[in-house]
Amino acid sequence: MTQKAFKYRFYPTPEQETLLRRTMGCTRLVYNRALAIRTEAWYSEKKRVGYSDTSAMLTEWKKQDDLQFLNEVSCVPLQQGLRHLQKAFSNFFEGRAKYPTFKKKRNGGSAEFTKSAFKWKDGQVYLAKCSEPLAIRWSRELPEGAIPSTITVKLSPAGRWTVALLVDVEIEPLPQSSNQIGIDLGVTSLVALSNGEKIANPKGFNAKRRKLKKAQKALARKQKGSRNRHKARLKVAKVHQEISDARKDFLHKLTTRLVRENQTIAVEDLAVKNMIKNRKLALSISDASWGELVRQLEYKCDWYGRTLVKIDRWFPSSKRCGNCGHIVETLPLNIREWDCPNCGTHHDRDINAANNILAAGLAVKVCGANVRPERHKSDGGCYEAERSKK
Repeated sequence: MTQKAFKYRFYPTPEQETLLRRTMGCTRLVYNRALAIRTEAWYSEKKRVGYSDTSAMLTEWKKQDDLQFLNEVSCVPLQQGLRHLQKAFSNFFEGRAKYPTFKKKRNGGSAEFTKSAFKWKDGQVYLAKCSEPLAIRWSRELPEGAIPSTITVKLSPAGRWTVALLVDVEIEPLPQSSNQIGIDLGVTSLVALSNGEKIANPKGFNAKRRKLKKAQKALARKQKGSRNRHKARLKVAKVHQEISDARKDFLHKLTTRLVRENQTIAVEDLAVKNMIKNRKLALSISDASWGELVRQLEYKCDWYGRTLVKIDRWFPSSKRCGNCGHIVETLPLNIREWDCPNCGTHHDRDINAANNILAAGLAVKVCGANVRPERHKSDGGCYEAERSKK
């Protein structure tokens, strides 16, 4: 069984919206209070405060006169907020994320309900303290017999309400395929495939850049704290939402197609966070969303019984001749086609890189081999292979 989240839009009634906004506000307050206490305890006393400590604090907060409103909402989202904070600290201590930050009201909000805080009846969702079901727009049906284990309600900065239903489903693997593909990620062409196909980058940010600039300029003219500024901020958020929706829609369709058509997929293990430190390429790389593309390939391959192979990010895929293995010393980004000085083969830079990525990926798949530039000579030979013969 695999846990899968089904996301839908819904339209709350005025009473539901009031309750949900209050629940999100209380969850945000509890999260921020706990974060402030844990931070202060560490800096002042070098003491670590865990989830159990903050949970006990929440019980005491509910007894205070100025925090009585915490009792007006379900206690489950508040406890879940503390668990999310604990997870954020765990990710920080293990080096997977930065230090947790305070939640802000203008960024929207979310509330997570476990089984004790909602009711699933006749295909409808009834949240705690709500007498009416959520008016969900069912864009697709849940799998037959599936019952949600967790429900997350989210309000985006653009004012969009969404609900995510987490269910356990049995995903059937796709039929076996003999196709294998190597993928070279780029900016002009989002992906170049080893079969010679290139898929253009839709550049969703550039498509909405003028509209976003106009909305941001209008926002900058508004007086801080005014109602008009709040309206202008929503317009900016809606443009960002349009960009994000278009990008995710394109990536989902692309990755689903690649997973359906190929049994083995090879990609480079790129360090996107380091690459966007280049201020000249940061915008283009962020708009291409390579990290999200690879993330989608990972979980879809896992779901449908495909194999995703990541090769070493230092493998010279672009500079290596796919015909004879010769590695050129330099190959600037403005050179999109080149001739091998050793065998004279003419290469398209991206297609050649995709072919090399596929070859390296198959080597990793078969024998667990790893490739790094310092292990290779310009003629394609390997220093370690020669050393092992001596």
